Amino acid sequence: MNVYDQAHQLARAIRESEEHRQYIAMKKQVEANPELDNAIKDFMARQLELQTAQMMGQETGPEVMQQLQQLSAVLMQDPTAASYMQCQMRFSMMMADVYKIIGETADLGFDPANPFGA
Repeated sequence: MNVYDQAHQLARAIRESEEHRQYIAMKKQVEANPELDNAIKDFMARQLELQTAQMMGQETGPEVMQQLQQLSAVLMQDPTAASYMQCQMRFSMMMADVYKIIGETADLGFDPANPFGA
């Protein structure tokens, strides 16, 4: 069994998965609406900043979390945004599971759910 051939098969299986198809379809819908696309990107950037700060042990005030929750609530009122974010979450969860399986097999000691070992 050739590992590279298997890796290409895995990539093909991921591309053909329902999670990936739905995510790409919703991504195209979001990108067709620049205002919505920018709002989602802003939300995700803020979310990443908060997660990064938390992983580095930095204190984040409750106002930051409250702003994120408010932005999320506004986005979830838009059916396209809500569907996109759900599809993205399902696809991300599938990919995290795949990374975990590969990481366990390779004994890399890497946990995608906890990349900094915190």
